[in-house]
Amino acid sequence: MERELTLELVRVTEAAALASAHWMGRGKKMEADEAATNAMRDMFDSVAMCGTVVIGEGEMDEAPMLYIGEKVGCACSPKVDVAVDPLEGTNILAKGHQNAMSVIAIADHGNLLHAPDMYMQKLAVGPRAAGKVHIDDPIERTLEIVAKANNKRISDCTVMILERPRHEKLIEAVRCAGARVRLIGDGDVAAAINVAFDFTGIDICVGSGGAPEGVIAAAALKSLGGEMQGRLLPESEEEYNRCLKMGLSDPVKILYMDDLVKGDDAIFAATGVTDGELLKGVRFLGGDRAETTSLVTRAKTGTVRTIKAIHYLPNKPNLAHECFTNSYIIR
Repeated sequence: MERELTLELVRVTEAAALASAHWMGRGKKMEADEAATNAMRDMFDSVAMCGTVVIGEGEMDEAPMLYIGEKVGCACSPKVDVAVDPLEGTNILAKGHQNAMSVIAIADHGNLLHAPDMYMQKLAVGPRAAGKVHIDDPIERTLEIVAKANNKRISDCTVMILERPRHEKLIEAVRCAGARVRLIGDGDVAAAINVAFDFTGIDICVGSGGAPEGVIAAAALKSLGGEMQGRLLPESEEEYNRCLKMGLSDPVKILYMDDLVKGDDAIFAATGVTDGELLKGVRFLGGDRAETTSLVTRAKTGTVRTIKAIHYLPNKPNLAHECFTNSYIIR
């Protein structure tokens, strides 16, 4: 893949973040997701790649754009797999909570797991604990390993977990082991990436969440030196058979980093829509200008960039369908 793609992908996530940020706190998650998807799809037309969406907004009959199998980009090469979540955290944005992001991951064609839309058991840790943990270990053992790797006491470690009834026993086990728990309502891509950065204060992300989000997070962690392990959790015969149809001969085997993202290269880009541990959300500055903060990583080089940009909104072609006024109220 060409290194120039790293910055081109940031332009795509910036567009989606800007378009959806206007819906922050308005309680309309579907409108926010539609705005992000439209903007992202429009901006893809300017990216010099031949991409195939392998993780997107759903099957062709479920999504009008960015559906699985859709071709994106404006060139005949490089041929890449594309995983997108135009608005990771639709509920988060609708409620005005933290950690809504626009995210993209790409890898050479055939290198991203075509993850079905179902639950996945996940374990994510940062660089110092990578290669030392196992998803089948009791959480108490995992905490011991990660605390030692990070030169912390278990009582100083923070574990991020989706707040769901299915995680009640896991949450209690973490607390009984003496660690701290950070519960989140949504946004497990951001949660998994947080483990790779000391300043976020997150040591482990564990529990079950969306499988597509797991692949996107794995692409980021591959660049950041962290580790993601997963296991698909089909809940019906139909879901099990769908895994087989998508080429997964053993749907419930443990998926390691090279199963989730093959090869030595992957690019991940994210732009914050609302504030989080890792990225600031979109700031509307007045005068039809807005500020974005983005992260872009590349596995082949290990480069991690944070990019702050100020945008003059009326000049954004991907937002031409929006209605600009002095107060910048859209639609």
